[in-house]
Amino acid sequence: MSEERKVIVDLKGVNKIYGNNHVVKDLDLVIYEGEFLTLLGSSGCGKTTTLRMVAGFEEPTGGTIQVEGEDIHNKEPYERDVNTVFQSYALFPHMNIYDNVAYGLKMKKVKKAEIKERVTEMLDMVQLGGFEKRYPSQLSGGQKQRVAIARALINKPKVLLLDEPLGALDLKLRKQMQLELKRLQRKLHITFIYVTHDQEEALTMSDRICIMNDGVLQQVGTPSEIYESPATRFVATFIGETNLFDGMVTAKENGRLHISIEPGDFYVPDEDFANHEMLAVSVRPERMLYSAEPVEGFHLAGTVKEQIYVGSVLKTVVELSNGNEVKIERLAGQELPKGGSVYLYWKDGDAKLIHTFDDVFAGAVEDIVMQ
Repeated sequence: MSEERKVIVDLKGVNKIYGNNHVVKDLDLVIYEGEFLTLLGSSGCGKTTTLRMVAGFEEPTGGTIQVEGEDIHNKEPYERDVNTVFQSYALFPHMNIYDNVAYGLKMKKVKKAEIKERVTEMLDMVQLGGFEKRYPSQLSGGQKQRVAIARALINKPKVLLLDEPLGALDLKLRKQMQLELKRLQRKLHITFIYVTHDQEEALTMSDRICIMNDGVLQQVGTPSEIYESPATRFVATFIGETNLFDGMVTAKENGRLHISIEPGDFYVPDEDFANHEMLAVSVRPERMLYSAEPVEGFHLAGTVKEQIYVGSVLKTVVELSNGNEVKIERLAGQELPKGGSVYLYWKDGDAKLIHTFDDVFAGAVEDIVMQ
């Protein structure tokens, strides 16, 4: 039997309302010790508000937040065993790097010898040993971010909160810092709760991703679970590219579902869907297959409209009979003739079926269809 994971942060029924704006809606989320969890979503989805409630900068309108089983509702931010790293770094410009990193320990009246030892250790860990006497104005953006992380980590928090910490960096440095942060997190085994709107960043760094939209938790899972098995239409379209078809289960026979979508129909292994249920079908571009001849079980024909060369990848756009476009990704060199006809299909398991209605509404649709 595998060892049970320790819960470090537990949010139960958390809501946040500003006037008429319901920013976070009935959020239930368990975060485990030592994991790198990312809150991912577009601007205004509630991810930063959630982080600020854990930090103590905002109070929930309803629900509870616990750290190691203790309700932190009545604790001030400095009393919580969490530290926050902001995009703006928030370094003290009049202090050198040593004093910036040592600041929290000095406030706790830690002995000077211990402060020196811990500051030296932390600066070495973020690869800034020898920078003690420099000032923030003398550092690059990436170096400033490392100082901010060192200052937050030196207090040995149970949880480190990071609010889009790499957003101000250029692309090359941001990718480098993603790897640095992940390396630090694994070495220190501190729980990281990370906020970003960058899907690639979330997939690269996270143990689990929590996707939010309009204040609602859409799905929590590993990067592969989120990408390969999106739970909602929003998740399917938000993480990476996908081909999304609206359809209906028109028959269930011999362990197979017959799915009808506007440009054609196909069969898939039977899943937890009712006959006549409306659904969405998600197929990633790299999983979409094509043939010069019709494929048994599929009636999806189209015309090659465009091909885009992107380094090692060739992106092909196929226009279906109804005008919708389907995207295909292949290794460069596998070109299709522009204007040529192709038949589209995919292997069993490569199409993800997504429930689009709740059970009550799905039942009502079935009743209407049966009439």
